[in-house]
Amino acid sequence: MSELPGRTEVLMVGAGPVGLAVAASLAGHGHDVTVVDRQAAGANTSRAAVVHARTLEMLERIGVSKRLAGLGIQARQFSIRDGDRELVPVRFDRLPTEYPYTLMVPQNITEQVLLDRLEELGGRVHRPYVATGVSQTADGAEVTLDSGEMIKAQYVVAADGMNSTIRDLAGLGNDGNDALPLSFTLADVRVEGGLPADQVLLFFSTPGMLVVAPLPDGSFRLVAEVDDAPEQPDVAYAQRLLNIRGPRRTTVRVTEVIWGSRFRIHERVADQYRAGRVLLAGDAAHTHSPAGGQGMNLGLRDAVTLGDALSVALREGREDKLDEYAAGSRAEAMRVVALAHRLTRLATAPPAVRPLRNVALRILALVPAFRRRLAEQLSAIGHR
Repeated sequence: MSELPGRTEVLMVGAGPVGLAVAASLAGHGHDVTVVDRQAAGANTSRAAVVHARTLEMLERIGVSKRLAGLGIQARQFSIRDGDRELVPVRFDRLPTEYPYTLMVPQNITEQVLLDRLEELGGRVHRPYVATGVSQTADGAEVTLDSGEMIKAQYVVAADGMNSTIRDLAGLGNDGNDALPLSFTLADVRVEGGLPADQVLLFFSTPGMLVVAPLPDGSFRLVAEVDDAPEQPDVAYAQRLLNIRGPRRTTVRVTEVIWGSRFRIHERVADQYRAGRVLLAGDAAHTHSPAGGQGMNLGLRDAVTLGDALSVALREGREDKLDEYAAGSRAEAMRVVALAHRLTRLATAPPAVRPLRNVALRILALVPAFRRRLAEQLSAIGHR
């Protein structure tokens, strides 16, 4: 355990991508920020693997966009397919942005880049500490840790994930507290043959959906909706998914499963993002379907907006920017949750409807405005 300060301007609870980004933003603005995290070391799995154009634009404010872009695969196209037949081509290379692509980069690399940036700016993460209590005063908040220590801060940011303790203690509640009855399997695999290393594929096959996305180390991320996901998908399981749902003409042989997991979808948005001196960001504020790779992106955009707003509040004593953040970011979360929900429903349509859905998509895809709008929504360029 590292020496904790008893007092700080902002206490960040959680050192995932969102917590690190808020902290880097504040440190860049010259503020005193303390970060605590419950894990003894950073999580080293690759979970979220997509960074969209609008997120990269906003991350320029904390000076990490170019570094991140150099470490990932710049996928300029996203293709919705049924076997080998393309239903909808989605082009990111025509978007009006400096980042005309979807960046495929594992979450652990994104976290490392953000941590490096925080440390360059003089910040650090204190581990392992669990926040167990929070109380507010007129000019700040006090957070109690499992070590018995207490930190006084002018503001506290909860970026401690979907099951946020700080959110619940601050009474910020949740809207729509249910897991959707959908189960997903996720596997990062090494393969021989047949998969493009520069674009993301979404297969809408009759047996069900399958996402195939390239990762910078040459492996591929597979995500599929299945009835009963195994805790640890093995090579045979991943192979079966590709055989039944993936490309037909080419043979793809799975040689190794690097990492796998399963998850259910939750759709929740906190009732409010602010209670006095406590603010929410990232999964503590919103969780939803992984469709379209929106979750971490929304959280990182929260982080940059919140860092700027907190800086104004600390410097000028103006809290209107915090209320703007709370209202604006919540409104964006509602839009993104609705988009992810629509994409999920489309991807997981009942088997009887799937052939009809695919025909409809092929017809819609002939309309350039439809393709452009989909690219804008996925990249969040449309939310500027």
